[in-house]
Amino acid sequence: MSKQHPIIAVTGSSGAGTTTVRRAFADLFRRLQIQAAWIQGDGFLRHERSVMCDKINAATTQNRRFSHFHPDANLLDKLEALFREYAQSGTGMTRYYAHDDVEATRFGTQSGKFTAWQSLPADTDVLFYEGHHGGFSQPGSKTAKRIQIAEQVDLLLGVTPSVNLEWIQKIHHDCGRSGCGEQLVIDTILHRMPDYVDYIVPQFARTHINVQRVPLVDTSHPFVARDIPGADESIVVIHLRDPRQFDFPELLKKIDGAQMTRRNTMLVPGGKMTLAIEIICTPLIAEMIAARDTVTG
Repeated sequence: MSKQHPIIAVTGSSGAGTTTVRRAFADLFRRLQIQAAWIQGDGFLRHERSVMCDKINAATTQNRRFSHFHPDANLLDKLEALFREYAQSGTGMTRYYAHDDVEATRFGTQSGKFTAWQSLPADTDVLFYEGHHGGFSQPGSKTAKRIQIAEQVDLLLGVTPSVNLEWIQKIHHDCGRSGCGEQLVIDTILHRMPDYVDYIVPQFARTHINVQRVPLVDTSHPFVARDIPGADESIVVIHLRDPRQFDFPELLKKIDGAQMTRRNTMLVPGGKMTLAIEIICTPLIAEMIAARDTVTG
């Protein structure tokens, strides 16, 4: 953690809704005139798409576990090194992964491939990470290197919709973006479930804020759902690890329809999710920037 160069991370699986949270922070940064270094978690995957597919197929044949969530499929040591370097000096190296042809054109590469490693923009106020491993923590052992990414993060958010809703979003997202078949996405979900349990779920115990969207319509059979439940067809559960940081009566006044379900848990209408994140996080970010300005003079 660093007062001079703070780091914010949003962690969750594909289809969880981390992009919605990133957009909320983009609006927040724009209002507060904050310059952010944006980090794409998929830029720290170890393999491009074709190689990754081959390795997943080989692991499946050999009855081994290997997915995008698995540490061996990612350059987590490089991600930890980036966080450490940014916290110390506000610098670091990153790269981007092109998920589709639109991103390939924007990044100047091919779909399913990485860009070259490049330096972060100079003079940024915060680093913002969105991906699968923002709260990852792994103790060292004879077979695994100690990696403590979560220790470097100043504000960590987890995005964890109900499982069936997450599967529906994953199917629609992947089929819409890459045109792959629904059965292939279902097979991917099932294949990576053990890695989700072992490497994604534990991160939500380290977060400062957890955001969970819960549908109010029938999602009992996610593999036949024809559309994603809309914002007005869901509610959002927001868990705040340290309730002493927040003025809950004031938050309830600002977020229409919000209510407390526990001393550190709010229930918010689905359509108010982005607004709630901005209202909750604005004073936290403002405090970060004030502390940074004090240190830097």
